[in-house]
Amino acid sequence: MKLKKAFFFLLCIISLHSLNAQKFYKQTAASQQWVDSVFNSLTPVQRIAQLMVVRESSVASGRPVYLNDKVEKLIRDYNIGSICLFQGGPIKQAGYINYFQQIAQTPLMVCIDGETGLGMRMTDSVFKFPDQLTIGAVQDAAIAYEVGKAIGDQCKRMGIQVNYAPVVDINNNPNNPVINFRSFGEDKYKVALLGTQLMRGMQEENVMACAKHFPGHGDVSVDSHLDLPVISKSFGALDSLELYPFKTLFNEGVGSVMIAHLSIPAIDKTPHLPTSLSQKNVTDLLRRDLGFKGISFTDALEMQGVAKYYPQGDAAVKSLLAGNDMLCLPGDVPQAIQRIQAAIANKILDSIDINNRVKKVLLAKYNLGLNKAGYINPNNLHEDLNKNVLPLRRKVARNAFTLLRLKDADVFPLKPGKKIAYIGVGEFDTSSALSTFLKIEKNADVYLMSYNDNATLAASIEKAVNGKYDAVIIGVHNFNKYPARNFGLSANALGLIKNLQANNKALTLLFGNPYALKNFCDADNIMACYEDDAIFQEAAFAWLEGEFVASGKLPVTVCDAFHYGDGIVNLGLKELQTASPAEVGLDSTKLYTIDSLASDAIAKHATPGCVVMVVKNNKIVLDKAYGKLTYYTNEPTTPQTVYDLASVTKISATTISVMKLWEEGLLDLDKTLGYYLPWVRGTNKSGLTLRDVLLHQARLVAYIPFYKEIIDAKGDPLPGYFEHYSDDSVYTVHVADTMYMRKDWVDTIYQRILQSKLYPTKRYVYSDNDFIFLGKIVEQLTGVPLNEYVAKTFYKPMHLYNTTFKPNEHIAINNIAPTEDEQYFRLQLLRGYVHDPGSAMFGGVAGHAGLFSNAHDLAILYTMLLNGGVWDGVRYLKKETIDYFTAYHSNISRRGLGWDKPEKDNAKEDIPYPCLSASPQTFGHTGFTGISVWVDPKYDLIFIFLSNRVNPEGGSNGKLSTLKVRMNIMDAVYQSMLK
Repeated sequence: MKLKKAFFFLLCIISLHSLNAQKFYKQTAASQQWVDSVFNSLTPVQRIAQLMVVRESSVASGRPVYLNDKVEKLIRDYNIGSICLFQGGPIKQAGYINYFQQIAQTPLMVCIDGETGLGMRMTDSVFKFPDQLTIGAVQDAAIAYEVGKAIGDQCKRMGIQVNYAPVVDINNNPNNPVINFRSFGEDKYKVALLGTQLMRGMQEENVMACAKHFPGHGDVSVDSHLDLPVISKSFGALDSLELYPFKTLFNEGVGSVMIAHLSIPAIDKTPHLPTSLSQKNVTDLLRRDLGFKGISFTDALEMQGVAKYYPQGDAAVKSLLAGNDMLCLPGDVPQAIQRIQAAIANKILDSIDINNRVKKVLLAKYNLGLNKAGYINPNNLHEDLNKNVLPLRRKVARNAFTLLRLKDADVFPLKPGKKIAYIGVGEFDTSSALSTFLKIEKNADVYLMSYNDNATLAASIEKAVNGKYDAVIIGVHNFNKYPARNFGLSANALGLIKNLQANNKALTLLFGNPYALKNFCDADNIMACYEDDAIFQEAAFAWLEGEFVASGKLPVTVCDAFHYGDGIVNLGLKELQTASPAEVGLDSTKLYTIDSLASDAIAKHATPGCVVMVVKNNKIVLDKAYGKLTYYTNEPTTPQTVYDLASVTKISATTISVMKLWEEGLLDLDKTLGYYLPWVRGTNKSGLTLRDVLLHQARLVAYIPFYKEIIDAKGDPLPGYFEHYSDDSVYTVHVADTMYMRKDWVDTIYQRILQSKLYPTKRYVYSDNDFIFLGKIVEQLTGVPLNEYVAKTFYKPMHLYNTTFKPNEHIAINNIAPTEDEQYFRLQLLRGYVHDPGSAMFGGVAGHAGLFSNAHDLAILYTMLLNGGVWDGVRYLKKETIDYFTAYHSNISRRGLGWDKPEKDNAKEDIPYPCLSASPQTFGHTGFTGISVWVDPKYDLIFIFLSNRVNPEGGSNGKLSTLKVRMNIMDAVYQSMLK
């Protein structure tokens, strides 16, 4: 590692360790004055009490019990620091919070254990957001961000400053009685990604998130509410799996962490000592080794995982001695304070250390807005708390549904004219949403069987249904969420389902915990629907009607038949199926010379790995991955690997957007930049026509190294331009991992483009600046950012779940190929962040670069273009538009409008481009990172080559071009065509 890179990396670590979750621990003159003033007003007892979180409510006989008298006494007697809301209605809770804040000498930090929002606790009138395991089935992590933001909005409206979420435990034990459906799933990368996005959403609303349950509660079979679970793993295993999501969230600035009650001998061998009370876990591992400086909350000290071995007062002392800040539900608060005082007097606890924790808590309170008096207005409170829940439940349902097997695609989704039976297993009446829709809309016959019904009823249903219907739909409802006693599924009900599956064209819809799929691993047709309410049932009916494609992926492994990541997407699409080369007239022997060409390129370090896809006659005939993601790791390249497309962004995002706007009459190619972009007027760029811009002949310079103005001669970033955290106001442009640029510098970049020279005469100069302008015109005309417009118009309706800008917000990091180990400007390995420095300084979204995708998604996008703008029966562009833009349009270059094309006299070129055999109809593009996408309509052919040839050295490695790798592989495809 170069010295300057090592130094910059060290600065990153120092900054992260000292400024973790910066927004909640930011020190200013005003905050310091407030903290000191409040601290100095507290007695020694009150300072200790600031570290207490007490229960505000409970439940008895299914009804909420408010502990208002107890809480009031603790506030008046001890000035406790925090309360935690549990069961209760929002109006009553709001009244108590207003009163408690009014009487408190020091403002209370109000917390809630709301993983699924306030509806998790306020069950009388607030709907809950979907379970984390349900969100774990969703392919686009941006939805988790939306949920987090909506939960943050709820908390803010309710006067809550801290939400004990997200759960980032990896549920790798199907029998886990505590975590289970509360986890995002079993994959550490997906858990880390979704947890980060949920956390970001909440914290953008200035609600502190809390990563729990450190160091990982997923691999247990004992309920820590009842006893102390033991995890017998090596530390290496914990570090590589359980700790990964926590480290990720710490790195991304989560405000707090909750410590689990676990016994983990690999961390601390002391018998019966919970991790929450272990100095080796909290001080050594969490604080020292992982560098977390935010608030650490203990899990509830009243739980038997602690209380069984440590009386309440002792647990409080041990918690602080371990290094925790806040003691959750310490039980007997006076006793706990007394024991802590004694421990300080006896030098067991350091008073200076305790005081520093109190000041940290007070600083967080200030930054959470508690320095100002607040009031929860009860007017429209129910409506405000619920406003985002149902729309997001509906969105999650439609994105989570996971189709695991479909033998009878000729029947499901339902085809017209079918005689249908619906069997509601676990239902007691026909009032459920799904049975009502099927009965009214499809004239279905409805049969019901509860888990208490006997075999006689099962036999009568079988007799009435078997062989008498074209389609049988089995809804499995109302089973338990936890795995004990097989989720409460009765033997009679399971017997009925299996018999119906065996004797009919039957589709089973499982409404609940997907682990219950273990009972249906041999079903011919089955879909996981995750949750059981009117919204999820309504979504199931919409799927049966063919309104949307089930795009979810299973978040956990259930049995040998159903593994993590399983899920059939793009069901029924006939346009892009797999075929052998011979079926489409290709010689497989010649086609597979590609294997040796790719292997040779990897052996010669032209690229660490690559993916090659060939589509002929709408059939995928080659879809193969070669090599590794880097030269130094064992991560294999797979056909699903997502790559930085670099300049292929120009055609896959910007050009197709321009084409759409042109055919809609919103854009005229012969009008100028100044006509569409007011900020360009009055400059020498104003009169440049869009036609010339698309053809790269508008006289613009090729490239402007914007970053060079804000680095020193050694390549280190200059002070004041970058920070290692986002402060939501100044440093908001996310250019790389833990690196944010001043947002005002974006305007400077535009000024540099406007101030750049123009060539005196029209000439062909391939320029990034052309497409930066075009991207801004798309945004000007549509009123939304380029990434949002192209996703809404093309990617989302085409179900291109791996095609996106800013992939680190959408896709798990292990699915993304790392690009350059950059030795200037960002000084880090870029993975999930755009390689192009200009695009990075625009926040990862620009008209010339920033898009990421994989071979499968690109095959769909370019099949749509090859098929005249139609995909899966939906028209996205007119054929005339495609033909016009992809034709030759310049007498001074080979270019089409936005598109690259073969040289016009290709046979005469020393190095034919893109290869000798490509027909003049061919259109496509290459990308700097090692990308090629080409469509040849003459041969009904699509060629896709994806690589990260810039890893690790960057653009200095030109072997992919000098060895003619892409050209030779593409030529091999043409040579395989049978004459």
